[in-house]
Amino acid sequence: MQDRLLSLPKDAKDKAIETKKFFNKLKKRAPKNLDNLVEEIHDDVFEKTDCLSCANCCKTTGPLFLKQDIARISKVIGLKPAQFEKKYLRIDEDNDWVLQKVPCSFLGADDACTIYDVRPKACQEFPHTNQKNIYKITDLTIKNTSICPAAFDVVERIKASIKL
Repeated sequence: MQDRLLSLPKDAKDKAIETKKFFNKLKKRAPKNLDNLVEEIHDDVFEKTDCLSCANCCKTTGPLFLKQDIARISKVIGLKPAQFEKKYLRIDEDNDWVLQKVPCSFLGADDACTIYDVRPKACQEFPHTNQKNIYKITDLTIKNTSICPAAFDVVERIKASIKL
């Protein structure tokens, strides 16, 4: 896995222009079964993916924290929301709550999330490769292909499955 993670940013960068063009074409001529096909590919890739052998998302990026996330997590770890924000979060340039630092403070030594059952919505949905109308989140999807090997595989399989 380590070799794959080392090559992933370059592999994703090498494919980024091709992928962007593909998604732009997809916006104009999305097949009727797109969402079903994307979900099927996503599910197939993630059946074969062991996120705990990677955890690159948790090591290199931080999710957005919604107010609901902050309230839910704070309660579970025994802090008031304001204490949680002060200890773990900062407001970024888009005025969103994000982690103060990466890797994530809640990533355990075994690469498991210590707050998995109450993790932020953004973490629950990452890498967003099973979203409806995936072509509407092109920039995010392309970014995630450089972070998540499974996202890269999902996108490559979508491109191989849909001839535009």
